[in-house]
Amino acid sequence: MTNGAYGPATAVGAPHGPAALSGLRPSEVRDVRLLDGTLADLVLVDGRISSVRRTEDRTTRSATAPDAVVLDATGWRYVPAASEPHAHLDKALTWARTDPDAGNDLPTAITQWRALVPGIDRADLLDRARAAVGTYVANGITSIRTHVDALLDGDPLRGVDALVALREELAGVIDLQVCLLAGQDTATDVIREGIARGVDVVGGCPHLADDPSYQTRRALDLAEQHGLPVDLHTDEQTDPRSIDLLDLAEQVVARGMQQLVTASHCVRLGSLTSARLAPVLDAVAAAGIGIVTLPITNLYLQGWDVDGVVPRGLPNLRAILDAGIPLAAGADNLRDPFNPVGRADPFETTSLLVTAGHLTVGESLAAVTTGARTVLGLPQVGAEAGCAADFLLVPDVPVADVLAGAEAARVVLHGGRVVADTRVSRSLDLTAGSTATRSLTPSLPTR
Repeated sequence: MTNGAYGPATAVGAPHGPAALSGLRPSEVRDVRLLDGTLADLVLVDGRISSVRRTEDRTTRSATAPDAVVLDATGWRYVPAASEPHAHLDKALTWARTDPDAGNDLPTAITQWRALVPGIDRADLLDRARAAVGTYVANGITSIRTHVDALLDGDPLRGVDALVALREELAGVIDLQVCLLAGQDTATDVIREGIARGVDVVGGCPHLADDPSYQTRRALDLAEQHGLPVDLHTDEQTDPRSIDLLDLAEQVVARGMQQLVTASHCVRLGSLTSARLAPVLDAVAAAGIGIVTLPITNLYLQGWDVDGVVPRGLPNLRAILDAGIPLAAGADNLRDPFNPVGRADPFETTSLLVTAGHLTVGESLAAVTTGARTVLGLPQVGAEAGCAADFLLVPDVPVADVLAGAEAARVVLHGGRVVADTRVSRSLDLTAGSTATRSLTPSLPTR
């Protein structure tokens, strides 16, 4: 598609100028290209898509109210809004405080983080978390589940209090779920108090405990008692000698649990033979557990101690999908001791799902959009009547280019409201002596 298809470059202007769209609530988004390649008008009412009128089926366009905001999306493509199903906002943006030469594996990262904890107060945590959320939103993420440590120094729940407050502050801008991450050294009374202070999800890390099965049982007990979903860090190692995920699935089935249960990481599944993997996935499917894969962080953390072929640090994603298990994907850590890089960008995750996870373009997009919302228990997104009006508008290029992160321009809607508008003005001179410039960013006229 040529740049000319984007329409006049001067129609709207820079994202931070007077014509930026942030804050608008359009009642219609017209002539946008859907994922299936057709053009359509999206009618938005009360935070949802009320109807989708495909151009090829339209004979006339109904009149709009004089005060209606209509967004002309000619030259733009619709993409469902992404979710970050597994973040650590309490740790985000602390990499600069660490020793870059200390090491790179999971135990070292844990040690480095614990060394930082005494110097982290509520204000510090809130400032970093708020900054990280702003980047997530600008990149097209409208829902986040963040894990937050029960800290081992000072008030163990100061991180919980900060992120619960941030959740309330940003209501209407982003859907934020707070998951208490309790280790084996966290007292049960501390977990109960965290639940009383408003966490949304019960979490833990049984794979790091001396008795993983007990830690799983404790988390499930508390979740059932308080009617909360569960999200456990599970099997975040490449050593396949034990599989905590299987124990989790068996416990869930034995209880007949009704709450959503999520297993995050599940790295060990990538080290199993098909004969060992099949019964594990059968048990997970029977239990209704969703799996979250986190490529960028686990590719970084795993395999440092391996002598020989280094594992990818990912579960067998193809086998998970083939088993009918809900699959979500995220980035996990953001420039902290567990991952020194990352852009808080769903299309960074999709790129890694294709290259390292061997998923198709469509499967990768689903893992950060519809699959992620299934695992998080959120209303579904999609270009269909009744779906949440959470979506991105990106330049109308092939979907594979979008998932590769090739396009910086993104207009992000959450609940039908424009919460971010990023359009980069770029000019090039690739011909000697040329004085012409051309914008490579589409416009979005409104009326």
